[in-house]
Amino acid sequence: MSENDNLLEADGKNEVESKETAPTQETTNELENVIEVKVEKTEAELETTSELLDAEEKPETEAEKIDHVDEIEASNAEDAEDESNAERHELEEKDYHAMTMDQLVTEFNMLLKHQKVQTISKHINEIKGEFNSKFSALLDEKKEEFINEGGKEIDFYYINDTKKLFNSLYKEYKQSINSYYKDREQNLKQNLENRLQIIEDIKGLLNVEENMGTTYKTFKELQEKWRNAGPIPRDKYNNAWNTYHHHVERFYDFLHLNNDLRDMDFKHNLDQKLKIIERAEELAKDENTNRSFRELQVLHKLWKEELGPVGKAHREVIWERFSAATKTIHDKRQAYYADMDKAHEKNLERKEEIIAQINAVNEDSTSSHSIWQKKIKTVEQLREDFFNAGKVPLKVNEATWAKFKDSVRTFNRGKNKFYKELKKDQYENLSKKKDLIKIAEDNKDSEDFTTVTPLMKKIQNEWKKIGHVPRRDSDKIWKQFKGACNHYFDRMHAERKAKDQHLYDAFDKKTKLLDGLKALELSEDPKADIQILQAKISEWKDVGYVPQNKRYIDGKFYKAIDDAFDKLKMDKSKLEMIKFESKLENLANSDDTRLLDNEQNFIRKKISEVKAKINQLENNLQFFSNVKEDNPLVKEVHKNIDNHKKQLDTWKAKLTKVRGMYS
Repeated sequence: MSENDNLLEADGKNEVESKETAPTQETTNELENVIEVKVEKTEAELETTSELLDAEEKPETEAEKIDHVDEIEASNAEDAEDESNAERHELEEKDYHAMTMDQLVTEFNMLLKHQKVQTISKHINEIKGEFNSKFSALLDEKKEEFINEGGKEIDFYYINDTKKLFNSLYKEYKQSINSYYKDREQNLKQNLENRLQIIEDIKGLLNVEENMGTTYKTFKELQEKWRNAGPIPRDKYNNAWNTYHHHVERFYDFLHLNNDLRDMDFKHNLDQKLKIIERAEELAKDENTNRSFRELQVLHKLWKEELGPVGKAHREVIWERFSAATKTIHDKRQAYYADMDKAHEKNLERKEEIIAQINAVNEDSTSSHSIWQKKIKTVEQLREDFFNAGKVPLKVNEATWAKFKDSVRTFNRGKNKFYKELKKDQYENLSKKKDLIKIAEDNKDSEDFTTVTPLMKKIQNEWKKIGHVPRRDSDKIWKQFKGACNHYFDRMHAERKAKDQHLYDAFDKKTKLLDGLKALELSEDPKADIQILQAKISEWKDVGYVPQNKRYIDGKFYKAIDDAFDKLKMDKSKLEMIKFESKLENLANSDDTRLLDNEQNFIRKKISEVKAKINQLENNLQFFSNVKEDNPLVKEVHKNIDNHKKQLDTWKAKLTKVRGMYS
């Protein structure tokens, strides 16, 4: 299947057309001859006929027709083929251009399921055009991706579920509309024949020699039959009605013997037409131009199809009033469309700006994965903005769409080219990572932990530096590599744990001791409590070492010890020394004096800092040589000096204790 098979009649050439009933030559001649019929009359009859014809609205010649009337007559002729055709005017106008393909299919389905098929052609054609344009653009993208991945153009084929559903709905629509036109064609043809026969019957009344009242009654019955004769082909509509009105006028010419009947009809027609005019003048003030135009169509239909002539004195006046109201509505409608044209021009400017922005993105030569990801998001937003910008003038619609597609296609080509080259790098990275996987799997069961452990750490670092691989392989190779590494290190840790099991046992014991210390309740006797805490410290030390990665528990224990000492009610300096002695016992190690060395250096630094502060305070006192000793400021300085000297004594005592630990 070729690429073109993906688009369902995308050029629109096979669009379903409204079928018209083709008139026979006989029917055509009849309609033409009826208008040209000339009836021989006596001089008196001609005079009367002239008077009666003047009293009626004469059909306008082609040159006299006015645009605002023509527009309504053309629309009424179309609606005349099927009364339900008028329902097409009630359908909501939607911006199909701004919809996605999925949304267009949803709208298509709603119209097909809930509206009469003969009323939705305009909407279906718009939906079809927008859908095909969007699918064509998608098709171009998929085709380029297919070729860039190494495929041959002749082998390309693409369709998605949305396109399949659209094709199915469109097939259903074509079957329904064709069936409708086929059934309607026969009905329109029969209705036209019936109407022509009614015209013949009205013509025949002119030659009947009987009571005028009986003839008039027959005429009225024929008029009623005409009104109920049903729709006829739109191309015969105006001709048939003009012929009908012509023979109705001729009948009124011969009704001069009974003017009462004629005048009664004239009065009825005048009253009804005045009501129509009043309503038309009300509609002329309505700001909803589409609604007023649709109702005006109905009024013109009533004027033409339901009502007959009026007297000469009123003819020009009422027609001018009706025509003036019609023109006002027509002009407002034209102004509305002019405003829409202006809006479309603004939409065109906006869309051209969007196209220019996409072109600017295309000209940006900076290239990296992160930058391209930003470009993709930018263009996706610009695409959405383009579709939401609204309609443009019809004359430039295709050209604007072509420019937009060209810009997006250029972007996609640049994107595909970058990622094609990126994929090449990714395949190289994939090869490198597969080499590392082989090393990991070859050594995962090694017993030589001393040699293999640095190797395994090395290949882990190399893995991190290599970079991305194709997405479809990423998870798979990572799981392979991670599995081999985890297998090795789990074995190594298990062996080390078995070798250091006594350390883990010590950790378990210390965990229980820590929990007991936290739950310990002290007595009111400080000496007894000190002995208890010191016993806890001794017990803790007797447990011994824990694994390297579990040594944090020592810090937690001595923090709990300090908290317990702080609760004792005794001199703070003595308490400080007791806590320090407990700390020293933890630091003492006959094989390693580094912790004691660090502590001694720390204490020496503190002694120097406290001495410096004492010297500074004593120097400050020299500025108060002439100030009395009971001065608050002087007293505060002396107090600070005394506190620092006490701290100095404590630090010196600690230093002595530390030195004693070396012997």
